[in-house]
Amino acid sequence: MLHYAIVPFLFLVLAADWPQFRGPNGAGVADGSPLPAEFSPNKNVVWKTAVPPGHSSPILTETRIFMTAADHEKLLTLCLDRATGRILWRREAPRPRKEEFQPTNSPASPSPVTDGQNVYVFFGDFGLLSYSADGTERWNLPLGPFNNQNGHGSSPILAGKMVILICDQDTDSYLLAVDQVTGRIRWKTPRPDSTRGYATPAVYQPNDGPAELIVPGAFQVVSYSLSTGERLWWIRGMAWQLKSVPVIDGDTIYVSGWETGGDNDPPEVLTWQQALEKYDTNHDGRISRAEGPFKNEGSFQDTDLDRNGLVDEREWNFYRARKTSQNNIVAIRAGGKGDVTNTHILWRFRKSIPNVPSPLLYRDVLFLMKEGGILTSLDPKTGAVFKQARLTGALGQYWSSPVAGDGKIYVTNQEGKVTVLKAEARWEILAINDLDEEVFATPAIDRGRIYLRTRGTLYCFAGL
Repeated sequence: MLHYAIVPFLFLVLAADWPQFRGPNGAGVADGSPLPAEFSPNKNVVWKTAVPPGHSSPILTETRIFMTAADHEKLLTLCLDRATGRILWRREAPRPRKEEFQPTNSPASPSPVTDGQNVYVFFGDFGLLSYSADGTERWNLPLGPFNNQNGHGSSPILAGKMVILICDQDTDSYLLAVDQVTGRIRWKTPRPDSTRGYATPAVYQPNDGPAELIVPGAFQVVSYSLSTGERLWWIRGMAWQLKSVPVIDGDTIYVSGWETGGDNDPPEVLTWQQALEKYDTNHDGRISRAEGPFKNEGSFQDTDLDRNGLVDEREWNFYRARKTSQNNIVAIRAGGKGDVTNTHILWRFRKSIPNVPSPLLYRDVLFLMKEGGILTSLDPKTGAVFKQARLTGALGQYWSSPVAGDGKIYVTNQEGKVTVLKAEARWEILAINDLDEEVFATPAIDRGRIYLRTRGTLYCFAGL
């Protein structure tokens, strides 16, 4: 199932229907079958299954569904029968530690990925694991511990017969490629310019060259060689903690990023040498919380990346970048070498940028879903606004990313209200459905069915 002619080689090797977070290459699109506009816990339900909590999204093979969960102290991988919703097996991962995470995150936030038979999962409290279709553990790879105070959110993907995972954190960030058969590390590329982040990568396949990985991170978007992990090109000017999966259409890449403070005009921030002269009263070459301009404990914790109680030059430079970064969605012309910020950015748009939900490109319109129920439609060629308005009746917080099919767009807020929209530049609301339970996961769509995970239930809906 090809969408926008994105990375055709990738889909040929994946015998799966919705194999990763947001489906093939993270695009969030599954056309080809009629989809329901109206559904609820008692309407258009094919089946529903009680499942343990977790924020990961369901992924689909031809006959099975995979998802992860955090059931009290247990880190679980679940396999369900796609036709009936019956849980076929569950496997518990080791949990050698309990890393911190914010209340709206979960120890089971990263979504699995499948090659159509085997499944690959990542837990920040352990690392990577792979199971066969019958639940037999194929391999495991312990990773971490990680220095990420909000908990992990990056999902693994498959490309080039490897499991690819972004491991961004406040110290020692890296991009990892693991052999999907053996679980052995094929390459590991440091990302010293990145701090904590929660993005999922995408694959870009040039017409006349080898495949590349498009990786959002702190303040930038970077392209890496899929085969070697070499850093190829990058653009600057992004927000701090990126959470979006890139959307790729031909040679154009769309990435959005939002962080607190990034909607304001950037202030003047001292250089490191200027900061030492002003704040380093004991002349030890570092700045403590008492010495520095940190207004509260949270501001200092965000700056003291190695948690040693003092700010050094690297940490100050990240503080400076954070204070001056701006929220935006950017359209990038792929390719080039090195820093291509001044040559390959097609346009930027800065108004009402989503925090967590990824952009959706569908039927030549780019859609952005922001907290407060603000939906924006843009011209993907120019960034011009077609329409921007609130989804009356479905305001509140949005963690789930939009998905689309059958001329409809599905957006879900934390309260469990699923708004179905007519997929046009001047979009219209077709229905608002209430699942009556919190939702953090992004839906999966295939063959006329929608798979929606609430806090305690996995639903399969169809137009019955």
